[in-house]
Amino acid sequence: MTKLKIAVQKKGRLLDDSLSLLKQCGISINNGKDQLKAEARNFPLEVLYLRNSDIPRYLEQGVADIGVIGENLLVEYDRNIETVMPLGFSKCRISLALPKEVDYTDASYFNGKKIATSYPNTLQKYLDKKGIDAQIHEIAGSVEIAPNIGLADGICDIVSTGSTLFKNGLQEVEIIGKSQAVLAKSKLLSPEKQAILDKLTFRIESVLAAKNIKYVLMNVPNENIAKVSSLLPVLRSPTVMPLATEGWSSLHTVIKEKQFWEVIDQLKAAGAEGILVVPVEKMIL
Repeated sequence: MTKLKIAVQKKGRLLDDSLSLLKQCGISINNGKDQLKAEARNFPLEVLYLRNSDIPRYLEQGVADIGVIGENLLVEYDRNIETVMPLGFSKCRISLALPKEVDYTDASYFNGKKIATSYPNTLQKYLDKKGIDAQIHEIAGSVEIAPNIGLADGICDIVSTGSTLFKNGLQEVEIIGKSQAVLAKSKLLSPEKQAILDKLTFRIESVLAAKNIKYVLMNVPNENIAKVSSLLPVLRSPTVMPLATEGWSSLHTVIKEKQFWEVIDQLKAAGAEGILVVPVEKMIL
């Protein structure tokens, strides 16, 4: 039986988010402690647990068919693979940071300076674009400590909340790129495996479409249905069901959560009552 091989980070938040997404897609993984690979019980999928930095190479070589990886690594390693879709989690930025006491003005400050980073190729592209001549000091991890021990003047690293920079006495001074988790695929995919991938992406799209969507129910006087309906930015039109109380109906619709809060006061003013907001698990468009 043909199975699609998906590479995921073997530990860390990206792993947790990847497995959570597969679970939301209805895929059950036979997980075991310290496994290097596992199979799905109810979908033709095999999970490979790999080092994050190895995933682009294995995709290019066809060892893995698809993979969940940060965009920043696709930029850094520049392998011959394709991005299938953004996944909306593990969002971060690639930034330059300096000690807080530095009076920073613009990127020209880095001319002649030493910059520590785990992303030398990404940093070099940025420096070349800006015409900056700086020395890159590549280290594998914990780059935040580099300025404090005199190893570098500044750093280039991924930043999520900025708390790690703060704890190490650093200030974020330039954002050179943004990143999130993406689903990438090998260009060596067979037609059979592409067909499986199409089924998987359909499920993922359904899960992602529901992330910021809410199912909304409200009671509305019949004479106000048209007015309330006109306020709702829905896919087509709301569902209207009569209530036991004469002259009233229950109006059902789906709406983006942010849009709902923008119109809530108008809905109440138009006569809507008993408004109930429910999360949506999947949404098939």
